[in-house]
Parts: sequence; C-alpha cells; structure tokens
Amino acid sequence: MEITTQQLSAYNGTDPSKPIYVAVKGRVFDVTTGKSFYGPGGAYAMFAGRDASRALAKMSKNEEDITSSLDGLTEKEIGVLNDWETKFVAKYPVVATLVN
Repeated sequence: MEITTQQLSAYNGTDPSKPIYVAVKGRVFDVTTGKSFYGPGGAYAMFAGRDASRALAKMSKNEEDITSSLDGLTEKEIGVLNDWETKFVAKYPVVATLVN
C-alpha cells in the first residue's frame, strides 16, 4: 500500500478509532502498540502521522527537523537513523510506503 504525506497526517493519534503511524526512510510503521510514546501526550507524539527520519537522525524533537529530508546529515547522523530504522522494523509492522 502507498500513502501520501497528507494521508499519513490523519494517523497522528488524535482519532482513537485510527491507528498511529510514523514514517521512517519512506516506510510507514503502525506504532499503535507504542501509544504511550506516540499518542497524545507521549514523549514522541510530535512524530505521529509524520515522517520522522531527519528528527530521529538528529535525535531532535524540533519542528523543523520532523521531515523526510536527509539533506546535509552527517555520516554519524545517518548511522543513528539506520539504528532507529532497525528498531522500528523489529518492533512495529510496516503498513505502507510513503509517496509524495
């Protein structure tokens, strides 16, 4: 299944009848089982319904970093992102591919 950034935004945890999705490197993960982290009020709620690739790479919760853009990341940051991706793959099901 493919999903657009706009469609992804509907899965941000504010509608309890919908799952919570977070995208990492173009893959959309169903993180609903991590609702305490990604749901409203959670430590990573700002990533819900969005592509968090850059923010994860930079270990940032800043609004400007919550994007799919990997432009200008250091080799170390790419490594951090790859580690996050591995954690997501191990913990959450991939439900879609993000398309723009």
